[in-house]
Amino acid sequence: MHSTAAASLAGLWDEVFGTQPDPDTWVVLATVAAALAVVVPAGLWRLSRNAITIAHEGGHGLVALLTGRTLTGIRLHSDTSGLTVSRGRPTGLGMILTAAAGYTAPPLLGLGGAALLGAGRITLLLWLATALLVAMLVMIRNAYGALTVVLTGGTFLLVSWLAGPQVQAAFAYAVVWFLLLGGVRPAFELQAKRRRGGAGDSDADQLARLTQVPPALWLFLFHAVSLCSLMGGGRWLLQV
Repeated sequence: MHSTAAASLAGLWDEVFGTQPDPDTWVVLATVAAALAVVVPAGLWRLSRNAITIAHEGGHGLVALLTGRTLTGIRLHSDTSGLTVSRGRPTGLGMILTAAAGYTAPPLLGLGGAALLGAGRITLLLWLATALLVAMLVMIRNAYGALTVVLTGGTFLLVSWLAGPQVQAAFAYAVVWFLLLGGVRPAFELQAKRRRGGAGDSDADQLARLTQVPPALWLFLFHAVSLCSLMGGGRWLLQV
């Protein structure tokens, strides 16, 4: 009995932390095309941007916890906006890092995912993503947000448990391409809103008030992180 349980545990460990073969080149190219198809058209972007908002607000929440702040709740709204509330010092490094984590989280998560896929850790990526979504669900404070995270996490869970290796690989690559490509667009959208006189309380404006650094420089940082992540992550995914 004990030997069977130990063998099962060892098998699960090997499955999660072991390496899986890289998908065919056509699969990698098909997944980047699929990611572009849901990021570029405005109509599909209004739907798919919800997933970027999950990563955005999750980034705020995770960094708030890592810097010693008290995370009180996360809300995700149907217009793809979100709100993360934490308690702690209203100024200082912790607050600055928390505010800066939103726009940088999706591309950096994509970069981390690309590193895992480049190392053949497809199953590990899927399990880590599922764990992060489950942890985030605990902090969601509205029905729409909970539904969005449950559906997203459920999709990862089903693929992790039920899909074959090729489907898992295609799904993982599509998700990472989406984070890398979808992580670029929000900074440009914010820049356009600010040019029209809107988004006066954006992350860039909050950071400007916290640091006395102009919002334009924070926007430059968001652009730099997202574009550099796309270039670096793309090289790992394409194996070039």
